[in-house]
Amino acid sequence: MTFTDASPVRDAGLGALGFDRGFAAAFKKYEARGQRPGRVLRVDRGIATVQTATGVDRASLGGTHLIRASRDPLALPCPGDWVVVRTWPDRRVTLEAVLPRRTRMLRANSDDASRGQLLATNIDVAAIIEPMDPTPNVGRIERLAALAFASGATPVIVLTKADLVSRPELIAAQIDVVGALGPVEVVAVSAHSGLGLERLRELVAPGRTMGLFGASGAGKSSLVNALAGTTVMQTQQIRRSDGRGRHTTTYRSLIPLPGLGCVIDTPGVRAIGVFDGGVDESFGDVDELGADCRFANCQHGGEPDCAVWLAVENGDLPLRRLESWRKLQRELRWQRRRRDAAAAAASALEWKYRPGSHRRVLRQLREI
Repeated sequence: MTFTDASPVRDAGLGALGFDRGFAAAFKKYEARGQRPGRVLRVDRGIATVQTATGVDRASLGGTHLIRASRDPLALPCPGDWVVVRTWPDRRVTLEAVLPRRTRMLRANSDDASRGQLLATNIDVAAIIEPMDPTPNVGRIERLAALAFASGATPVIVLTKADLVSRPELIAAQIDVVGALGPVEVVAVSAHSGLGLERLRELVAPGRTMGLFGASGAGKSSLVNALAGTTVMQTQQIRRSDGRGRHTTTYRSLIPLPGLGCVIDTPGVRAIGVFDGGVDESFGDVDELGADCRFANCQHGGEPDCAVWLAVENGDLPLRRLESWRKLQRELRWQRRRRDAAAAAASALEWKYRPGSHRRVLRQLREI
């Protein structure tokens, strides 16, 4: 993914973390004594660990950003954010602002009708991590791919634990994934043997950031250790019977890699709800076939002259893929209705308590 003004800037090590001319320009208006740019490594109970040019700071929310974050949880700092930190005369450190985000990986939040949950921000590559042992879960890959497309980052499918399967199984798994997602790159890797790591190092070159997203036990932490060349994340064994494991990573964190860029490791995700688009891009084959349907709003459920259903009957499109598309589309419509309802309720509440609103309405009624 290419961004405007994304050329590197010489800044005491921040360039390798992705601080380019675009972010430098965004920081310009915050330049003041005691204020400097930094990148959020992790967030714990409202305290952000931030990497700056001079070291690592622990910053609490301060200033106008604290007020903004109280109104919009998505404004809270997240691993990957570029922020403005300020050191006060008494040596307190506060986070004053979050610079505009270029990309954001966002999933539906069952606890909030109008807002999603941020997983990572400012990533160039969204790596969907799926183990090859046991068999890759293509449905989970499709869901994560939809989130990746919606984020604005470049999705890449990373099939881990390739050393645990035979060569024919490896090829078959890659064909299945490529057939499902079309042009998305698929990389088979093994943290144990080193297979595919060179390609991942190219994707996370200095100045670039790759987010790792997948289920618990998929091998994300092992992959981080292999790319770093040392143990920076703890790993645990998984059950061979079903491939399940405990959540080794319990928090999201940005990890700078020696001689490379950064990775953002995330806890294993159980619920992967779509929130804001990305389904059409993740299902490009269905979208392309749908262009030949008789009706523009065809739901591909047996309508007359439905090109998608015809492809299913002919064996050109797996029924499983069509059913997965339908399910994600229903979830997406449901999320949009929830957001619209929440926005309408918030607008009504704001109008209700606006000073003078009742008197103004009564005056308008008398004039009718």
